[in-house]
Amino acid sequence: MSRLHITVKNGGIGLCLVLLVLSVTALYSRSFGFVTHEENPLVPRETDKRRNIDDKLNFGARPQVETITSWKAPIMWEGMFDLTAYDELHIQLRSSVALTVFAVGRYLDAYCKNFLTSAEQHFMLGLPVTYYVFTDSPEKVPEIELGPQRSLKVIHVKMHSRWQDISMMRMSMISELIELEIASSFRYVFCFDVDQVFKGRFGSEALGDSVALLHSHYYKLPKGRFTYDRNIKSKAFMETGDYYYHAAIFGGLCENVKNLTDACYLSIMEDKLNDVEAFWHDESHLNKYFWLTKPSKLLSPEYCWDRSIDDMSDINTVRLEWAPKHYDTLRNNI
Repeated sequence: MSRLHITVKNGGIGLCLVLLVLSVTALYSRSFGFVTHEENPLVPRETDKRRNIDDKLNFGARPQVETITSWKAPIMWEGMFDLTAYDELHIQLRSSVALTVFAVGRYLDAYCKNFLTSAEQHFMLGLPVTYYVFTDSPEKVPEIELGPQRSLKVIHVKMHSRWQDISMMRMSMISELIELEIASSFRYVFCFDVDQVFKGRFGSEALGDSVALLHSHYYKLPKGRFTYDRNIKSKAFMETGDYYYHAAIFGGLCENVKNLTDACYLSIMEDKLNDVEAFWHDESHLNKYFWLTKPSKLLSPEYCWDRSIDDMSDINTVRLEWAPKHYDTLRNNI
């Protein structure tokens, strides 16, 4: 098990201004094509292959649920896809996946081992995967048996006094890691909460340019009950949206996930300057980002289910399950 150490810098207004300038510069460069993946002539062919297989999804296989968005992004449900076809394609494309997860304070002891061991049984089997565990206690990260083409790296991060700050600051840390290491070694990156357990296949059908997860508690509710941030002073403010997305899972191509994390972090920092905190913290900012920048693929609640929900009529298989929550102890002086 290797350990990668990243120093996460703290700063105030000066840092925010620098980040804003860098962000604008990066967006300018991307807009005019100075450094983009599209310059690689192999990428369009690879993209075409991935889109072609998504076009072959059986959108009528699950008539009781929505299987495609208004902007033609698939919503992945059991029964819609040929898992063998997806696996063969991504092996042919030599797809590789980085998985980031934060296990800080008591969350490390409570959840990390079960998360990692279950991921080894179900997550992206057959593809190269590296787990990046962000923690304040590297020496306590459990040793687990890893399969072929699988590895684990530990990133030492400092503890924050509030769990809300840990949740929000992960956007900055993920962005930094993508830039320092992940983008040069992996095609895709997925970001997970640690308080979950894999229960079934979470495979290559979930890979896409930009991937969002439908929140299991909201996917059946009318939009008026979505808990978007309603504070007009916040950068996460939304009057309406398409869906309510769960920040427990998001992913996609490395460059797209970096764009997401950069945008969310800058919005969070701007809120801090204005003494504002979004209602659901980084999740509120993520929902705003996906409202403005549509994801190319949505994962159904089968990919992250909460067993406390009585109505499982739409759930044919549980791929990832919420672990029991003990926030009264876990979030008290974590």
